[in-house]
Amino acid sequence: MLGRVRIFIDFWNFQIELNTRTNKKRIDWTQLSPMLVSETEKVTGLSQLKFDGTNVYASINKKNPAEVNLKRWLDSFLDRQTGVNVFVRDRKLNEKSFRCHSCNSDIDRCPGCGEKIFKSIEKGVDSAIVTDMLSLAWADAYDIAVLVSSDADFVPAVENLQERGIKVINATWKNLGHQLAKACWASIELDKIIPHIVRITH
Repeated sequence: MLGRVRIFIDFWNFQIELNTRTNKKRIDWTQLSPMLVSETEKVTGLSQLKFDGTNVYASINKKNPAEVNLKRWLDSFLDRQTGVNVFVRDRKLNEKSFRCHSCNSDIDRCPGCGEKIFKSIEKGVDSAIVTDMLSLAWADAYDIAVLVSSDADFVPAVENLQERGIKVINATWKNLGHQLAKACWASIELDKIIPHIVRITH
């Protein structure tokens, strides 16, 4: 029986580090899932794994024009790719103040421009990933999970899945997410994959 692979991508956890490591180069998202399945075959020693789908989880700030455009791309392009499901949640902005350790004053406005300081809070993305990983596993929808994230918050879910015989492969960046990678059955280094799927611009 072929091993069924389901990929779970924590979009911003992946994208922010991708921007840093590639100087904001774009990748061919249609090739990311096949590359991850190929790397999963290498680390598991299994051949002819069956791609069961990719779930991408993102959040956006509706007040940010760039992120509104991102949502349009996620909905109109990425979500329409074969086997890809995109889940987008709204990101909330909460007023934030910082305390000066020297004078104990609270600062709630930018000293440079005077605008209020907000903290962007990503609500529900991690819990959506955990819920889907667990519910799909209980429904016997996959045998191997590839989790694209470096967030240690996923460790309890990973341990739970592996106790039930599901192999979880962590796809993460070099020198990041040691705690999650350690909890997973094996790991894939994204730094080795990305050069093969970076879009060439002329």
